[in-house]
Amino acid sequence: MADDSNNPKNNQELSNDLGRRDFVAFSVAAGLAAAGSASGAELPVVENNVEIKTPDGTCDAAYIHPATGSYAGVLIWTDAFGLRPSMRGIGKRIAAQGYAVLVPNPFYRVVKDPFPDASNVDFAANRQKITQFMSSVQAAGNCEKDAAAYVAFLDAQKEVNKSKKIGTQGYCMGGPLVVRTCAALSNRLGAGASFHGGGLVTDKPDSPHLLASKIKGRMYFGIASNDDKNQPDAKDKLKEAFAAAKVPAEIEVYSESLHGWCVPDMPKQANGMPTYNKVDAERAWGKLVALYGTALA
Repeated sequence: MADDSNNPKNNQELSNDLGRRDFVAFSVAAGLAAAGSASGAELPVVENNVEIKTPDGTCDAAYIHPATGSYAGVLIWTDAFGLRPSMRGIGKRIAAQGYAVLVPNPFYRVVKDPFPDASNVDFAANRQKITQFMSSVQAAGNCEKDAAAYVAFLDAQKEVNKSKKIGTQGYCMGGPLVVRTCAALSNRLGAGASFHGGGLVTDKPDSPHLLASKIKGRMYFGIASNDDKNQPDAKDKLKEAFAAAKVPAEIEVYSESLHGWCVPDMPKQANGMPTYNKVDAERAWGKLVALYGTALA
């Protein structure tokens, strides 16, 4: 599969005109991150099920961290299928890079463990139920309340080094939640990454991209090809918003991958082909590790 990251046209999609020095440093870090990942030098991790008190109830979550030491914290916002083994796996993998990771159940207000294995889910048949789940965290103010509780939990753990900024990453519906988290807790969040995020740019006054001026951390947006096709101006509006806010952000389209490509248990496409794209998922992973390595050090 051709990697188009060196195409001048795609490089022009770096939002807010990162200075040449920043862009080179980020690119070098991505290369080093990929090399480090290939070396297999991951840390052993510990995973625990935890409960977190929020203003609206008790959230069940996975807390994953290296066996010894203290590290920068990371908050993972799941996709529309919620907390499950595949998301725990993503949490374990980033924890093994040297982070204390929290993966909450974003739907704790209405359901626990809705979809243990997303690969078996018929999205069309479950659309109404999934929409209800998503609405519970997307309702006005809920993400911000939850994010504050999750960050407070991380900061109370001995495995979290509070002298380091916290990072957050999100998939599909989690993309906009990443942006809202970074805006609401800008003094604590140092980085945010959205992978095939949905609804990042809308025509509503509360559109996530309009929060760029409130963000102080470094951002990354990986956009699926079909999302870009459906909303071709979204990447440009993201770029313009973060450029105006002078917030470092990289925005790129994965031209050979569909919405959901980063998550191993995504349901297959209608034609029976897999949605998960391992090659591009690894490319995106390298970007994530480089982002955290740069912004959370």
